[in-house]
Amino acid sequence: MSLDPRAKRFLDTLAAMSPPSALSLTVAQRRQGLEQLLGFTGPPEPVATVRNLSVPGRSGLLLLRLYTPTHSVSAASAALVYFHGGGLVAGNLDTHDPICRSLCNATGCQIVAVDYRLGPEHPFPAAIEDGVDAWRWMAAHTGEFGIDPDRLGICGDSAGATLAAVVCQALAAADARVAVQLLICPITDFAAETESRRSLAEGYLVDRATLQHDLKYYLGADGEAADPRVSPLRAKDLSRLPATIVHTAEFDPLRDEGQAYANRLESAGVRTIYRCHPGMIHLFYAMAGLLPYARTAYGLMGDDLRAVFAAR
Repeated sequence: MSLDPRAKRFLDTLAAMSPPSALSLTVAQRRQGLEQLLGFTGPPEPVATVRNLSVPGRSGLLLLRLYTPTHSVSAASAALVYFHGGGLVAGNLDTHDPICRSLCNATGCQIVAVDYRLGPEHPFPAAIEDGVDAWRWMAAHTGEFGIDPDRLGICGDSAGATLAAVVCQALAAADARVAVQLLICPITDFAAETESRRSLAEGYLVDRATLQHDLKYYLGADGEAADPRVSPLRAKDLSRLPATIVHTAEFDPLRDEGQAYANRLESAGVRTIYRCHPGMIHLFYAMAGLLPYARTAYGLMGDDLRAVFAAR
């Protein structure tokens, strides 16, 4: 399929502004740019409740934000612990608030957004530690929030989906019972050189320079791109992972590695649902103000989650 006309107009407008290479940006400028980009999410959807929490983590208090969907929630609802995108160096609870609201209503799940630590102030593996601690705290306190302990999953978008996949692998290795993982446009191999990374390297919102910029500041002195805790596709064994839903976009450089992760999971015997959204670009789901298809995509994510839970 061809590039969505609305997405093309957006990319053409962006190119006409001649933005500087991401490699020339400071981390502060990268964060500001992401905040401006996420201004295209459109009006945030109303949800039933939003509650901020402070919970203990191994390195101090973790900030969480709990969203409850607008429709009635049963006494034992499903929930997803969510990690925002931003290359693991940008983004926060506020920048991704509209995404959480849309996910909450579309899936019918409570969404627990995690304000995990970012590089370069807190490089690898700080974000992973926070992710594991946040999920374990929620798993130990499901009863307080009307969450079915057998339907507590993990979700993330972009680099947040990378973090979700890595956290899910860590929890599975420790025999934790994660119900499902939903990965939206994930980076699964920072060291990859796939066909989609080559053919879509420039001009499709997330480019090679942005990936290099973010990885440098996230890894710090102790991380390596080929480490499975950075690139979850490189893990040797995926057979212990929970049912997985992977959504990619046709014109996203990260498309092929997302599909490769889904294929490996399926080969390992993991129940897997894979969708590639036609005509879409990276971060399309965060641009409902420009790309009406984003609403359709959220609906499909909800359908996929309900199918997974129905099959349990």
